[in-house]
Amino acid sequence: MKDWQSQAHVKWECKYHVVILPKYRKKTQYGRVRHEVGRILRDLCRQKGIELAEGKAASDHVHMLLSLPPRYSIAMTIGFLKGKSAVRIHRSLLKTKGTLFGRSFWARGYCVSTVGLDEAAIRRYIQDQEKLQRDQEQSELDFD
Repeated sequence: MKDWQSQAHVKWECKYHVVILPKYRKKTQYGRVRHEVGRILRDLCRQKGIELAEGKAASDHVHMLLSLPPRYSIAMTIGFLKGKSAVRIHRSLLKTKGTLFGRSFWARGYCVSTVGLDEAAIRRYIQDQEKLQRDQEQSELDFD
């Protein structure tokens, strides 16, 4: 229990590897705003008291290593992050005017896995995401 966190009646370490996707995965459009998207997600995590231990906005998706207090469910947390960030992205980055009804930025759903004792491997995977994706795209081109 070396770096576990604690509250009044609980000691905890709840970490999740989360992947979310922009709705249309257009690399050119998403590539322009991905650094700002990362800033927005970090700000929202800070606002809720969620630790964003590691994060990477790749060219068409976002990887995050989140440490959640046990009072939050992962589903509620992802709903909050995707919902609030979509509003901020539309208003400040995409300069959407008027109502946001019917508009979305993120695709439905997400990928999540719990992080056990191998947190270092997950951190390396998130940090090396762009290199892994380039290598995969190159190997696909080699077969064509």
